[in-house]
Amino acid sequence: MTSMSADLEYVTYACADRIATITVNRPDKLNALNDAVMADIDAAFAHAKADADCGVVVLTGAGEKAFVAGADIGELATQTVRGGKAKSLRGQAVLNNIENLGKPVIAMINGFALGGGLELALACHIRTLAAETKIGLPEVGLSIIPGYGGTQRLPRIVGRGRALEMILTGKPIRPDTALDFGLVNRVAPAEELLEVTLKLAKAMLGNGPLALAMAMESVLRGTETSLEEGLRIECDLFGIISSTDDMREGLNAFLEKRRPDYKGL
Repeated sequence: MTSMSADLEYVTYACADRIATITVNRPDKLNALNDAVMADIDAAFAHAKADADCGVVVLTGAGEKAFVAGADIGELATQTVRGGKAKSLRGQAVLNNIENLGKPVIAMINGFALGGGLELALACHIRTLAAETKIGLPEVGLSIIPGYGGTQRLPRIVGRGRALEMILTGKPIRPDTALDFGLVNRVAPAEELLEVTLKLAKAMLGNGPLALAMAMESVLRGTETSLEEGLRIECDLFGIISSTDDMREGLNAFLEKRRPDYKGL
């Protein structure tokens, strides 16, 4: 097992069986995000990117009440125009690093995910949700707007109309609605959520790591552009993956009816 928890104040990192678990660890504040927490999250994901033992990341929150309840309101209350923009840019950069990690990231939403907490989950590639847990973007109720990418990622995931309803009412949605919207991939009782999440992670780990990275890149880049340009991106990446040792290993293993031994090369 690899760990870097001693280096961070508000986040723990542990990796076992190629699954890294990053836990926001501020339960006394419902894991609320402030600048220090965001810096620790960024450092943990940088470690996951460099960790050769890590194939998939699971992001979750400490305690039983919250994944991440939202931003630290006390910190927001004192910000200026310049400070607000700078905070948004810093937060967006951290979440962009998560989305572009090159390894699958699963948000295991084990409790409230509101405001910045939901935005954090939106930057992950897959989301699992504990039953009876509400999630939402309530910022307009405080006369602010989502600033960590929520106004951009949410409509790309659930569609403009549903995203605007969530953002403009500020009302949280229930797990069945989140599942219906396609906002989360799985809903499970709290006591089964870890098992469901790890099952997804293990299903991904059986595949070639380069293929996972390039498939994610193709989807992320392609959905931001026209179909024609997206197909061109897919074609280029298909050509690149065709030059790898892992591709040859995967195809030969299939023909030889054995398990592939991927090296990430």
